[in-house]
Amino acid sequence: MENDVIHINRLDADASAVSAFVAPHRNVLVLTGAGISTASGIPDYRDANGVRRGKAPMEGPAFRASETMRRRYWARSMIGWPKLAQTAPNAGHRALAALEAAGRIAALLTQNVDGLHQQAGSRAVIELHGNIHRVVCLACGTMQTRRAVQTLLERANPGLVGNDAAALPDGDAELATDALAGFQVPPCPACGGMLQPDVVFFGDGVPRDRSEAAERAVAAADAVLVVGSSLVVFSGYRFCRMAAEAGKPIAAINRGVTRADHLLVLKCETPAESLLPLLADRLHSD
Repeated sequence: MENDVIHINRLDADASAVSAFVAPHRNVLVLTGAGISTASGIPDYRDANGVRRGKAPMEGPAFRASETMRRRYWARSMIGWPKLAQTAPNAGHRALAALEAAGRIAALLTQNVDGLHQQAGSRAVIELHGNIHRVVCLACGTMQTRRAVQTLLERANPGLVGNDAAALPDGDAELATDALAGFQVPPCPACGGMLQPDVVFFGDGVPRDRSEAAERAVAAADAVLVVGSSLVVFSGYRFCRMAAEAGKPIAAINRGVTRADHLLVLKCETPAESLLPLLADRLHSD
């Protein structure tokens, strides 16, 4: 019982602190990472100390240069993506959508590729690293849904349909190497070119137009709230650094260390799915 009281008191104190941080500002930029989606059942990449779990993720140059790497990616994605596609926004996503609708959030910059912010109702979303539910042909530029590509994958590889491999971040799955033997990667239905998920792989740069949109959002903001990101990846951390250099306050809701801890005026380690709904309720009452 005592531990429950401590937990409740900490949640209440954190909600009061974040509410006091957000309330004076009318142009808050929220930057989210994998930590906001773990409550939806999507694994994250790093532990509380910012150390990456498991093997290194796929890198863009390797994907495009090696047929073996493409076979590995699409085989694992064929098993992992359907599980990701079945996930739903959690209370943290819904609270951010409510805060945006109430005019408390001006823009949402996310490092996630799961699309859960939009499913929850957020509109002013900049997907820094793209969206896993889209696939692009690198030859002709044709864009199609990941669901359509799933159909192509299953038709070409019926032996893998129904495989129950463990889920990994961003629609990946822990698939045994021998399962890759004979795997067929479907070409673009329009031109026969190479298909790639519409995401920024490790080793690739964020597209210029997207990066510039994020920079404009930071420039227009009067405060930044980080939710569920260790900010280890520079593409996210640099926006906090930009805000700090401009004298804008930064707060974080994150379980564990962040690369920007030295820049923060406030940090709370209460889970976002518990804290954000309470924050939305308090700001609505105000």
